[in-house]
Amino acid sequence: MHHYPLFLLMASLAILTPGPGVLNSLGNALRFGLRGSLPGILGVACGSFIVAALSATGLGLLLATSALAFTALKWLGAGYLFYLGIKLLRAPAFRFDAPEAKRTSPWRQFAAGMLLQLSNPKSIFFFLAIFPQFIAAGSAHYTSDFLLLVSSYSALLVLIHSAYALLAHSLRRWLDNERGGHLINKASGASFLVFGSLLATSNR
Repeated sequence: MHHYPLFLLMASLAILTPGPGVLNSLGNALRFGLRGSLPGILGVACGSFIVAALSATGLGLLLATSALAFTALKWLGAGYLFYLGIKLLRAPAFRFDAPEAKRTSPWRQFAAGMLLQLSNPKSIFFFLAIFPQFIAAGSAHYTSDFLLLVSSYSALLVLIHSAYALLAHSLRRWLDNERGGHLINKASGASFLVFGSLLATSNR
């Protein structure tokens, strides 16, 4: 393994950068509390693990070489972000004490977080670009080194997103009113639309 501490630093900086996954964790923390945000965070981490594994397969190579495959996945991801954004913008003011806020399925949050990662082609390119800098494809320890990097990335994601969720949870007392509920939905919806637009207009 070459320069493992450097990989941890680069991975931390990448995870700290706000994106749909971070926004999902922040929104869940505001809606469902710190513990309620954990299923979504684990979903994002699981999605990252799967994306990293896919980047080492033929699918990663296909996305790197095929403009059609990249464009198809890009629009799929952008469409999902647009759907989330419009849904939140049209939703009534969120209330922390509403029954639907208390009975939302953790599995649904987990699936939503995982889907956010799986529908983002940029995450595959991150692993395609970063991993070869730290492990050689022909190395005798390639599999173990690969699993170490992927597991480390996923663990860092859980820690950093949990810190974001803790920050958002601390703001709940100032947003626990109708105006705050509108603000949560509008800010989250607009942010998803922005991320969707950025993804739709991005290049490889």
